[in-house]
Amino acid sequence: MNGIISYGAYIPYNRLKRKRIGEFFGKPAMGGEKAIAGYDEDSVSMGVEAAMDCLQEMNPEQIDAVYFATTSSPYREKGSIPTLAAALNLRESVRGMESAASLRSGTAALMAAKPGENTLVIAGDCRTGAPTGQNEQWFGDGAAAFFIGSGPDVIANMIDYTSVQGEVISHWRSQSDLFTQSWEERLSSSAFMRQVKESVSPFLEKNDRSIGTISKVIISGPTTRAHLQAAQALGFSNQQVQNPLFDNVGLTGNAHAPMMLVSALEGANPGDQLLVISFAEGLDLLLFEVTEAIFRLGKRKGVQGYVSIKNDEVLYSDYLKWREIIKTEPPRRPPTDRPSAPALHRGYQQNLGFIGSKCRKCGTAQFPKQRVCVQCQAKDEMEDYRFVGQSAKVTTFTLDYLAASPAPPMIVAVIDFDNGGRIICEVTDCNPKEIEIGMEVEMTFRRLFEAGGISNYFWKARPIRKKEGV
Repeated sequence: MNGIISYGAYIPYNRLKRKRIGEFFGKPAMGGEKAIAGYDEDSVSMGVEAAMDCLQEMNPEQIDAVYFATTSSPYREKGSIPTLAAALNLRESVRGMESAASLRSGTAALMAAKPGENTLVIAGDCRTGAPTGQNEQWFGDGAAAFFIGSGPDVIANMIDYTSVQGEVISHWRSQSDLFTQSWEERLSSSAFMRQVKESVSPFLEKNDRSIGTISKVIISGPTTRAHLQAAQALGFSNQQVQNPLFDNVGLTGNAHAPMMLVSALEGANPGDQLLVISFAEGLDLLLFEVTEAIFRLGKRKGVQGYVSIKNDEVLYSDYLKWREIIKTEPPRRPPTDRPSAPALHRGYQQNLGFIGSKCRKCGTAQFPKQRVCVQCQAKDEMEDYRFVGQSAKVTTFTLDYLAASPAPPMIVAVIDFDNGGRIICEVTDCNPKEIEIGMEVEMTFRRLFEAGGISNYFWKARPIRKKEGV
């Protein structure tokens, strides 16, 4: 029986308090805050982070297939799985599938995992609502990842799943739309409630379950109140309803139900029954049963780890600039040239996988790859060496107020890796006041820039934070 072997999640460091939106426009706003991707983040970079969290202590060579689901791909025509596979150091022969458009594509990818195959499922979304609209306050950014397979390490067996199709114009974004649009919420809510009432009880009966046997019900509906309305209509108690993460993350598109499932697994015990209900032009229903193996799974950051690590002082004007919703004066620098496709192709493994070289004779690590060892001068005695996951510290740094950056000043640092190797790179998710020599950092996959419609990805350093305020 197929099931979840591991899980991971990612929530951006930056949070926008909804009251700041209201203050900007001089109108009431909802409470809480929402997670917002930084200017150097998108659905692909967030997906990499969630997958890295999921694959801790696991061999990427085990992955047979990778499924990526998003409604906010950086490209309308170009796949993202080769980028993900390189960043995660997966085999070149890994099978890939991308699903898009539907807000159910995250749960659809979970259901598509083949029995007998080790599948990495990644769902990530970075949606944008138009200013002053309800969607702007509702939407948040985030990603979740699952390692699906079989055997004694399965922490949650997938007992059954089904789908119900039901066309309804609820949320949509055409090829020419800049923002997600929504119909009046009563239409989507009524369609959602009808489908839930008609589908959930028969699904549970088919699997010899009842409302009372479900430990947690994970409901991703069309509105912020839909999960409670559906739960009450079905007879679930408030204790059975999984927190929808609205107050501190927001509605994260096709990653919303997967992120809630991660959150439920973080507090689950063997024998718990988890029911997932995901809505968008119909329903996806998934039933999981937690096993004893959940106690053997190593600690992940997951939803709970990332929720408490945040910068909630982001200004609404910064958010508008990062999403390029408002036009600002461009940097007084020549425009960035479009990346060279041949150069990107040549550096594919090195730059996306962050793979340098290590001398077989003296063990010195270097990036980028070298033929001659800087330490012992041995020639052509190098082997590939991956710097991702290696502990590192800031050796020295500079604050560049003249560099073209959406969030000046740009922090550039010399990073020394504890096991050898040194690079110069940008530091992200860091306040200029907190950067210091000796600061422990970790590498994070980011989008450096977009030029000519091409997104250029690389790795940056970020401070290691273990809890809020640290």
